[in-house]
Amino acid sequence: MSIIESSILLFVVGSAAGFLNVLAGGGSSLTLPVLIFLGLEASIANGTNRIAVLVQNISAVHSFKQESYTDSKLSFKLALLTLPGAIAGSFAAVRISNEAFEKILGIVMIGVIISLLIPMPKQNKISNTNKLVSVPTYVAMFVIGFYGAFIQVGVGFLLMAALHYLLRVDLVRVNMHKVFIVLIFTIPALIAFILTDNINWTLAISLSLGNAFGAWWSAKVSVKKGEGFIKMILIAAVLIMALKLLKVF
Repeated sequence: MSIIESSILLFVVGSAAGFLNVLAGGGSSLTLPVLIFLGLEASIANGTNRIAVLVQNISAVHSFKQESYTDSKLSFKLALLTLPGAIAGSFAAVRISNEAFEKILGIVMIGVIISLLIPMPKQNKISNTNKLVSVPTYVAMFVIGFYGAFIQVGVGFLLMAALHYLLRVDLVRVNMHKVFIVLIFTIPALIAFILTDNINWTLAISLSLGNAFGAWWSAKVSVKKGEGFIKMILIAAVLIMALKLLKVF
């Protein structure tokens, strides 16, 4: 496949991944196989994908700001909580087989679906995003930072579930915080991939442009369509990924 054909393919796949990542998650499950298909080793594909993830979330943060959805103070505080885990995850080696890992992740994804189907009590749902961050939130952000920096795939699902139930905010604001948090905790992992020369910069540019476009568009859809639409897309995306990980199809 020529470089032009590869670039077009990556832009299209990146657009779909960026759109899905902002609304729900799992976009890296589309981009990583394509990068490997184009001849990259798994580690280089993983590093190349992090460039696109970083650019994607810069675009999404800007798009949410254009739609007057922003709470930088709380987003930044939550993002900082993920950094210790992200730094550890960037250099950690997980001693578990791929098969066992995929089964565990599939079960976690099913748990996310179940949690999303359970309505939050109205009296507990708050709109004040300046709510004091609790101890469980500190723990959750550390774990999510570690997982996101090490693997990335599916971290959006876990982050949305954590923010939705720990902070008691609607899914539109969850997405607003999510893209900022992922932007920040991607940086330590990206630095590690750059230092170990695990990035194909040519393919990263095409993929990043696609991810940025999809993310910009998705943020606007997220605001306009609201929580009900986000929950529908999220449940469908998590279910498909969980069934695939559990090798149902």
